[in-house]
Amino acid sequence: MDTFRARLDSARAWWSAAIEESQEGRWVPDAVERQVMADIGAATNALHGGRLAPFTEDSWHVRIGRIANWAGVLRLAARAGGWELQPVVGHSPTCPAGMAELLSGIYAVGEQGEIWMKQLLKGELPPEDEMAKAEGFLTGPGSIEDLELFFYD
Repeated sequence: MDTFRARLDSARAWWSAAIEESQEGRWVPDAVERQVMADIGAATNALHGGRLAPFTEDSWHVRIGRIANWAGVLRLAARAGGWELQPVVGHSPTCPAGMAELLSGIYAVGEQGEIWMKQLLKGELPPEDEMAKAEGFLTGPGSIEDLELFFYD
């Protein structure tokens, strides 16, 4: 079942698989992959001013927009690099994991932001705890925001 919890757990498993492959030396991101990661970081700058998630003092529109922006950026990144985004809920990442798995894992959370934005435009708010978890996955220490720090080579 594609619940937020399943989406977040799967997202963590997929991006963790890619990070582990890199840290174990089985996947060494090439120059293009590293540039794509840097570009993703630049395009998804959360503009939080160093505040930690959850960003409850910001409007729902801003909070959800921050998350939803990741989806578009990741679709562009995948197209630019020729990687295919894959559904992660109910699936295991391929082995060895690499850039496609990394992007797919993160995309699952960004895609949730797009779902929430459509709901928000109809007047429906997402659960606060789910928003906070999505924000924490994408921003702050040890999050996707620190993506480049996870690669040691």
